[in-house]
Amino acid sequence: MKVILVDDEPTMHLILRKMLVKLPGVQVAGAFTDTRAATSFLQDNTDVGLAFVDLSMPGESGMEFAARMEAASSPVQVVFVTSHKEFALEAYELSVVDYLVKPVSQERLERTVNRVLANQRSIHSPAQVTPAASAAASRNILTALGDVSVSNEAGRVKWTSRKCAELFAYLLLYQGKRIPRSRLVKDIFGGMHQTNAESYLNTTVYQLRKSLEPLGMRESVRSENDGYALELKDTVIDYVEFEQQVKSLQRMDTENVERALNIERIYTGDLFGDKAYVWAIHETERYAELYTSFVKKLAGVLIKAGDTATASKLLLKLNERNPLDEAVVGQLMTIRQMTGDKKGLNALYTDYVRLLTRELGIRPSQELIHLYDSLISRLGDRK
Repeated sequence: MKVILVDDEPTMHLILRKMLVKLPGVQVAGAFTDTRAATSFLQDNTDVGLAFVDLSMPGESGMEFAARMEAASSPVQVVFVTSHKEFALEAYELSVVDYLVKPVSQERLERTVNRVLANQRSIHSPAQVTPAASAAASRNILTALGDVSVSNEAGRVKWTSRKCAELFAYLLLYQGKRIPRSRLVKDIFGGMHQTNAESYLNTTVYQLRKSLEPLGMRESVRSENDGYALELKDTVIDYVEFEQQVKSLQRMDTENVERALNIERIYTGDLFGDKAYVWAIHETERYAELYTSFVKKLAGVLIKAGDTATASKLLLKLNERNPLDEAVVGQLMTIRQMTGDKKGLNALYTDYVRLLTRELGIRPSQELIHLYDSLISRLGDRK
């Protein structure tokens, strides 16, 4: 996928280039300090799929650029990269892919790019070659890992409000099932006066249908016996696909490690991203635990196969998510020993001990202490 960078700070061009070059399947086609130059380039290069755009720039702002691209039905998707957190809500009223706040981490950038690549593959990859598949105009791609979005060949959904997106997420989690109005009022509009909450629900249902209408999905939200249900057809849902793929991989070894790596890439963030919906906590934690368990097993296979670089990359992602996970630290320590990095092994173990002491007031388990002593001993013997 070809991408462009639009930022009035040349330093950001260098930073993003260095980060993007590490991602397979991504090519930086151009970097520009204003939207006028970027627009001119896009007119002559129609194969660009993604633009990383700063919000605050001389002349036309990033927000104005994105709005103009959307009005022109441009196929180029937009990711805002900015220092201004306060514009996030306004930005999401446009059909942008993501909103990255500087400084951007490599892991956060990778999640965003993987989500775009996954959406493109799902939309453009052919389904089974059958008359029914050929008759289908498009497939709906629902992203709930790291974000809440819907897209198909007609474009990407533009949520009218935050509650509109939340209502969709709620109905999606219980797709096909009727959810009583009383439950929606309690879970989504709790804390409001009953009359106001019911009125707000009516407005939000209307907004949701209007948001889905440009994608031909208005009728997906059905009214049924004083409640609502989301009925989906020809739809790919990332978290459903992730769980199905994990369960279908009954055993993991060197023969199917590439498939396992592709499954891991589906998980581009926790369920519904940073939305932190209280009613979704149980499912959010369940999927996070499923991902963590899967990656630990995958890392174990990679370590046995000697692919310490890939294993370390995956484990560092887990360590960033939960620095207190002792099993992950143990695997990273093993990799340090395998690569002969005694200094790195010592630093990793020492930092973990300090973290446990500072945060929990405890020491590592005897198993980890013994593992550390054993690994250090092997490095000593090696010399």
